Amino acid sequence: MRYSHFLPIVGVLLGFAALSSCTKQPADDVAVSKRAADCMARAMYFESNRSSRDGMIAVGSVVMNRVESDAYPGTVCGVVSQPGQFAPGVMTSRMSSSSLPLARGAALSVLSGERHPEIANAQFFHAATYQAGYNNMHYVLVAGGNAFYEKRPPELVTQPTPPKPTVAPTR
Repeated sequence: MRYSHFLPIVGVLLGFAALSSCTKQPADDVAVSKRAADCMARAMYFESNRSSRDGMIAVGSVVMNRVESDAYPGTVCGVVSQPGQFAPGVMTSRMSSSSLPLARGAALSVLSGERHPEIANAQFFHAATYQAGYNNMHYVLVAGGNAFYEKRPPELVTQPTPPKPTVAPTR
């Protein structure tokens, strides 16, 4: 059997495959994904006191809530690098501890869709030891050394103080 009449068909199929790969993510999008994972891991590492996966997933959930909001940048790195929003040096300080693999794994989980089951729409948190004097803070969770909250009109706040710390069943 002669295969020479199949060569033009194979050439066309290879051409379509090459063209279709141009419409997919370019090679530098892989770097963007790695960069997003690094930015997310940095937020988790520096903000959750490196204490627990639960706290890290909660921080990551807040980051993603902000990414999805029109009030903040639309990228993980844009949100994490906003001045005055996260720990000083979050984007430049060195990460070196035994909890770094935990932060990287949690970052990948959040970027893959995992969210803390108790965060809901919370876009804010502060150190759990801090006592804020505002009347628009509806607290949803204390985890990883942080108190997480939503900003609401005062009449809709039903949890005005941080709840007791809990560990939710994250993966």
